[in-house]
Amino acid sequence: MPGPSPGLCRALLGLWAALGLGFLGLSERPDRVELLPLPAWQPVGENFTLSCRVPGAGPRGSLTLTLLRGAQELIRRSFAGEPPRARGAVLTATVLARREDHGANFSCRAELDLRPHGLGLFENSSAPRQLRTFALSPDRPRLAAPRLLEVGSERPVSCALDELFPASEAWVYLALGDQRLSPDITFEGDALMATATATASAEQEGASQLVCNVTLGGESRETRENVTIYSFPAPVLTLSEPTIPEGKVVTVTCSAGARVLVTLDGISAVVPGQPTQLQLNATEDDDRRSFFCDATLEVDGETLSKNKSAELRVLYAPRLDDSDCPRSWTWPEGPEQTLRCEARGNPAPSVHCARPDSGAVLALGLLGPVTRALAGTYRCTAANVQGQAVKDVTLTVEYAPALDSVGCPEHITWLEGTEVSLSCVAHGVPPPSVSCVRSGEARVLEGLLHVVREHAGTYRCEATNARGSAAKNVAVTVEYGPSFEELSCPSNWTWVEGSGQLFSCEGDGKPEPSVECIGSEGTSEGMLLPLAPPDPSPRVPRISSELVPGIYVCNATNRHGSVVKTVAVSTESPPQMDESTCPSHQTWLEGTEAAALACAARGRPSPQVRCSREGVPRPQRLRVSREDAGTYRCLATNTHGTDARTVTVGVEYRPVVAELAASPPGGVRPGGNFTLTCRAEAWPPAQISWRAPPGAPNIGLSSNNSTLSVAGAMGSHGGEYECAATNAHGRHARRITVRVAGPWLWVAVGGAAGGAALLAAGAGLAFYVQSTACKKGEYNVQEAESSGEAVCLNGAGGGAGGSTAAAEGGTEAAGTAEAQAGGEVFAIQLTSA
Repeated sequence: MPGPSPGLCRALLGLWAALGLGFLGLSERPDRVELLPLPAWQPVGENFTLSCRVPGAGPRGSLTLTLLRGAQELIRRSFAGEPPRARGAVLTATVLARREDHGANFSCRAELDLRPHGLGLFENSSAPRQLRTFALSPDRPRLAAPRLLEVGSERPVSCALDELFPASEAWVYLALGDQRLSPDITFEGDALMATATATASAEQEGASQLVCNVTLGGESRETRENVTIYSFPAPVLTLSEPTIPEGKVVTVTCSAGARVLVTLDGISAVVPGQPTQLQLNATEDDDRRSFFCDATLEVDGETLSKNKSAELRVLYAPRLDDSDCPRSWTWPEGPEQTLRCEARGNPAPSVHCARPDSGAVLALGLLGPVTRALAGTYRCTAANVQGQAVKDVTLTVEYAPALDSVGCPEHITWLEGTEVSLSCVAHGVPPPSVSCVRSGEARVLEGLLHVVREHAGTYRCEATNARGSAAKNVAVTVEYGPSFEELSCPSNWTWVEGSGQLFSCEGDGKPEPSVECIGSEGTSEGMLLPLAPPDPSPRVPRISSELVPGIYVCNATNRHGSVVKTVAVSTESPPQMDESTCPSHQTWLEGTEAAALACAARGRPSPQVRCSREGVPRPQRLRVSREDAGTYRCLATNTHGTDARTVTVGVEYRPVVAELAASPPGGVRPGGNFTLTCRAEAWPPAQISWRAPPGAPNIGLSSNNSTLSVAGAMGSHGGEYECAATNAHGRHARRITVRVAGPWLWVAVGGAAGGAALLAAGAGLAFYVQSTACKKGEYNVQEAESSGEAVCLNGAGGGAGGSTAAAEGGTEAAGTAEAQAGGEVFAIQLTSA
């Protein structure tokens, strides 16, 4: 369906504008918004009415009214649906008054909403109105007031009321008769308290009313109390003479106003309004006597009373009674006291106390320290215008005991065997008792003692009196003459040389005796024996030289006598070894009979010496072996100590040619070179010497002769060579035969003549060589020499059927045999050279 044409739209807009301007002409804005006045005071818990009026505003159908408590909306109402021509509106609401509403502002807001008609929203509010709420108790105020009020007197009155809100805005009226009072009002929560002072005047005498009225929120609560106002003057008490000498008569009168009944010291007037009297002859006992006048008045059924007193002064001479000035005073020393000696008398007498002997005066009535110097007898005099009184007073000052060095010395010395008593004198008042007890015991020491040294020790003496006690330790020393005890001074003493030890000889005695020991016979006569002091110190000298043994007499002396004792002194010494008694190097000879080391020690008693090899005991042998060589430690021991030395033992033995060999191992041809080597075992080392065939030229020797060498061998070099080893213990030689020829092999057995014999014995010798397990190069010369048996000198012998020894390269030994060409030569020696 096609939309409206543009022309039609413009026509509708024009019509709508015309209608709006016409509607605006028919409306009226809420220019007046009125909230009707609120009550001046609104009781809490009761309803009140809020009414809002907006006259002429419209149209009413577009109008909305709202009632507010502060910013809080209470009720809101819209008038939509009202006729278009309706104008103005009224909104009424009933509200319950609360405490919180006190002081709250209430208002009304009007809204005219013409926005649906193309116009705006028009708003207006009424002026706020404040609400005042209150709560008032139905009870009457509590009034506190005196039932009777004397003219001229002031009495407090109070008025209180609870359950008030707000209490601070309550108004209080307080009055006595037609006299309005000015109360002080205080608040505590919902309670009120009003206080005032009521003063009655003579014009108000009689019955009157006290009124309290509390007003809040236009309501009041009131209380009334009856008060009787009266007049009651004090009674009058008179003395004919307030001050009178002792023995005179005085008259006392008591009077008061009308309707008042008076009584003087228990004597009542006959009728109210009349006075009463009393007469007496004044004595000392009447001084400062008080007279009492009592007056009574009946007011409104209640009896009131007043009294008056007066004092009589009687003049009399001083009296010094024991109660006020005792004849004897006893005070403890130290604390401050007020020294009092009071006298009775009128006028008050002056009192003076002084010592007749020294004139010393007591400071009466003053607080001061009590010292023992105040003790003594004083004469006290009391005087006034009426006369004087005199009295002697004794002052005793008590103090705790004291034990000084004069009456009880700290140190006491007794002599053993005498009779003494331990007495300590103590100072104190009252006189103290003194008892002395030895430390650790309970028995009190009394009477005379026969002194023994066991009485020495510490005694505790205690002095006691009523003021305390004092204790003191007394050290008792018992002195006695000297004596010797075997333990402290032995009769026999052995001094060990080099120890530096001093002889200890102490004598027992008090005071400690001095001791001196002097030689009495023999080589020690007249010599002083050095003594060790009772308390040795590092600085005490020691005996540095030889002490002479012998008999010494020791003498102990103190001021109570002397005593002697004989002491036998002997000397001993610890072990000592040196080069002279135990040489540090010793030599044995192999094969000789085994013996102990030549090692001895000096010392008394004789030391025992034991030697061991490197900490192990020496094996038991019959003969010396070279295995005995080594380092030995010898230890000498006796009761005074030990000494040790280290000894080096060398074992010497005879020389033995252990090896004699030819080189090269093959034969020697003419022009060839050969070397003979000789090795010997010996100690000290052996000197090697050679014997060569006569006429053998060009023989060379090594530096130590152990090697013989030939260069360019000739026929003259063939023959027997001997090597000899020599030292201090003997000589040993071995021979070898050298043959310079073709490549034949020879066996040498001590020369050509013995060859057949050697061959004949070949089988048996081979068996011996095999049985002794000889190897090439092994030998045992010593066994050969001792047994006469053959030994291997240069080889193990290796032929079939027990091969014979042969010389190498054509060399021969004593007794030779021929072998295969190119073989080795063995020298077999049956006996030593």
